[in-house]
Amino acid sequence: MLASGEQTGHPCGRWALVNGRLILPREVVVGKALVGEGDKIVGVADLDALGDEIERIDVGGRTVAPGLVDIHTHGALGHTFNEPTAEAFEAITAANAAHGVTALLATVATAPIPTMVQCLEFARAWIEQRGSGGAGEQGGRGAEERGSRGAGEQGGGGGGGAQVLGVHLEGPYFNPAQKGAQDPDHLRTPDDGSPAALLEHAGVLRVMTFAPELPGALELTAACAARGVVPAAGHSAAQDTHVLAAMRLGLRHAVHLWSGQSSTVREGPWRKPGLLEAALAYDELTAEIIADHRHLPPTLMRLAYKCKGAGRLCIVSDATAGAGMPEGTRFRLGGVECQVQDGVGMLLDRMYSSASAFAGSTTLLNRMCAILVEAAGVPLVEAVRMATLTPARIVGLDRSKGSLEPGKDADVAIFEDDWSVWRTMIAGRWVFVA
Repeated sequence: MLASGEQTGHPCGRWALVNGRLILPREVVVGKALVGEGDKIVGVADLDALGDEIERIDVGGRTVAPGLVDIHTHGALGHTFNEPTAEAFEAITAANAAHGVTALLATVATAPIPTMVQCLEFARAWIEQRGSGGAGEQGGRGAEERGSRGAGEQGGGGGGGAQVLGVHLEGPYFNPAQKGAQDPDHLRTPDDGSPAALLEHAGVLRVMTFAPELPGALELTAACAARGVVPAAGHSAAQDTHVLAAMRLGLRHAVHLWSGQSSTVREGPWRKPGLLEAALAYDELTAEIIADHRHLPPTLMRLAYKCKGAGRLCIVSDATAGAGMPEGTRFRLGGVECQVQDGVGMLLDRMYSSASAFAGSTTLLNRMCAILVEAAGVPLVEAVRMATLTPARIVGLDRSKGSLEPGKDADVAIFEDDWSVWRTMIAGRWVFVA
């Protein structure tokens, strides 16, 4: 058996992670081994059932979890996915792997349509170069069919960074009243004919977020659903009637609850629920929260968890270029200037002596798991589920991602007690070693 400091090579053949605390979908297991072969998980086994031919890797009592899955992350280390360059993608995916994230959606913020198309095209090329069979094979197919494939068929970035599973377009079809840190100069309505240029890339586009009350939004909802793209609501001033109309056409998800979302208003004596209340009330909608202890206080995180449950609520980093950067660092989100301040991204507009809105987070997903457990009181198994299996299910990849179950991709994150990462494995290969 290898000693703790010697595990820098890649497992060969059949391997077993031993002496760890295994986070399974419904329980924490100790005294057993996680067994894999090549790039797949074989299952959990008793230690005395392991043959001599199996390479045993002692994890020193640490926590062994599925690799984290972030379906809403813009960037890190001074870069964003709005930069269609290898330098940006390499920096962001490597930073995520170092924090236990094994798969992500490259999230692109509001920008001119040609820029967003360029980002989609670059992401497709990135995925195809790093997988056997690219995202282009998936065009026009639904999320269920995507989810039935293995990781090799879905493409995605391996190497030294998190696997890129596709693109999440956050914009440009948003309500200016709820724009947050989205670039106001490039907001549009989906009835202007521009969605066609974006939906041409449905093979790599997995989630599209827009305001469901805008002109043309219902047609956009149906077009996304028909192409296997998850229609998501966000940066919206919708009433629940708008949300329900979109749900009938395939709206499935609501992004970052309480951030850029309408809530209940009064019109005379009548109370009109908004997007927030609809997202909390209806089981047909999945939802996400930014669990950085900045965007939401613990009470709101607990409320979201109690309303949606770990099976319908995921955590996302919504990380920006400020993630991993020191306090005071300035960065851009699309065309908007922001700054790392008090452990979060802030706009630099300084309205009323302080920023008028957050500008994404500067916290990656592993730290958010700790916050859910320690500050919001979410049970460990459920907190991990919200960062693994649930986001994988939302984008239709839960048959190959998100849990330590037989036949799934060998994507594993091994955490210290403080949730820092000791090792990260993607498809059976170590991509990060502390």
